[in-house]
Amino acid sequence: MIVVTSEKIVGKRIVKTLGLVRGNTVRARHVGKDIMAGLRNIVGGEIHEYAKLIAESREQSIDRMVADAESLGANAIVATRFTTSVIVGGAAELLAVGTAVIVEDA
Repeated sequence: MIVVTSEKIVGKRIVKTLGLVRGNTVRARHVGKDIMAGLRNIVGGEIHEYAKLIAESREQSIDRMVADAESLGANAIVATRFTTSVIVGGAAELLAVGTAVIVEDA
């Protein structure tokens, strides 16, 4: 599955547009990670615990979006975008959306 943020894929031609696809995940912070993050906040630097959490969330959202596209028969997703929103204090959603398409070599 080709997944891109652009409207087109170089060297490919979109032959059919199948529609909107999406994948999301909702993750909550972990108390142990919050303690470590709080300490890092005092001394400065990257908060690795949260960086890892958001990276895992992004991958899971992409995987779910790809599965949605595969169920439609797509072989590519164009115009992929990400958005986040807070659900409740300490929990957030990461949503990946794109357009499922069928592409062929140009």
